[in-house]
Amino acid sequence: MKAKQQILSLKAYQPGKPIEEVKRELGLTSVTKLASNENPFGCAAAVKDAVMDELNSVSIYPDGYAAETRYKLADHLNVKPQQILFGNGSDEVVEMFCRTYLSPESNTVMASPTFPQYKHNSVIEGAEIIEIPLTNDGKHDLDKMYEAIDRNTKIVWICSPNNPTGTYVTEKELVSFLEKVPPDVIVACDEAYQEYVVSDDYPDTLKLQRDYPNLIIFRTFSKAFGLASLRIGYGVAHENLIKVVDPVREPFNTSRVAQRAAITALDNLDFIEMCRERNREGMKMYEDFCDKYHLEYFPSQGNFILIDFKTKQGDEVFNYLLKNGYIVRSGNALGFPTSVRITVGSTEQNEGIIQCLSNWLENEADG
Repeated sequence: MKAKQQILSLKAYQPGKPIEEVKRELGLTSVTKLASNENPFGCAAAVKDAVMDELNSVSIYPDGYAAETRYKLADHLNVKPQQILFGNGSDEVVEMFCRTYLSPESNTVMASPTFPQYKHNSVIEGAEIIEIPLTNDGKHDLDKMYEAIDRNTKIVWICSPNNPTGTYVTEKELVSFLEKVPPDVIVACDEAYQEYVVSDDYPDTLKLQRDYPNLIIFRTFSKAFGLASLRIGYGVAHENLIKVVDPVREPFNTSRVAQRAAITALDNLDFIEMCRERNREGMKMYEDFCDKYHLEYFPSQGNFILIDFKTKQGDEVFNYLLKNGYIVRSGNALGFPTSVRITVGSTEQNEGIIQCLSNWLENEADG
């Protein structure tokens, strides 16, 4: 039996090490995971109550159209319900658009490094992948991405804030790009970390979508809303695009529990505001740490920071922190071999990992 040739080159997604596995392997009693950009504050208290209540109905299939969740979200975003496509995490929405529009006769343009699922799903569909390196300041090089577009281009991917750098595309930059891109080329803006953004010039993509119907937006309840394990994300696009893609969606692809949790989360937006504020406080702690030890980093609008340790390999920093009970993400797997990506945690978690790194750096300087 032969699989598709392009599948043979793929590797399965490797998530961060589970806490229990690290405890068992290293004999640790306490482990802090700051590797997967999860919300350290969990989710709103009301969401937990809603989840427990919904467990009484787990024997019943969910609403495949997610009507109640759809209307609630549409009202929150001020869009038509028909403009929304739900997925088992926003990853699945990315997959659905790739399945619908990409083929071996097409190509797709993306930054590098960026969120790997754009490339992963494009490979599965056999499309040509055109990767444009980030600029020296870790941003999308939109000029070169535009130059790469040709008559076979179907989708251009923009991750903003970008994972793993945390950098973003400004409204001015995005509008200038959209003005030039042919209207039959989809511009996909992945805004998984949008709720954490505090910059004034971050684009209002939902508003821009009214003038640029080829613009689609991906968002998720996994990050700031704290629903990562429930797997619910969504895409927002012109209703004609959604109508084309929706048949690709698997039936019942979001659970009853996830739908109820999302509805309740949208009724508790004060929780999101708290998380945003605490995230900025934590980010400042890491920036101050980097400045003190002359380490380079990209200013991040996400809930993570990519720190360059210059003379050390990312795997070396990762392993040191792992032995001390902290799970982070090595830059070796992210395209930044001397860096690590650290999720901004609670104040206590941030203080702990910063103290651990400070001790290491100072001991090496003394030695």
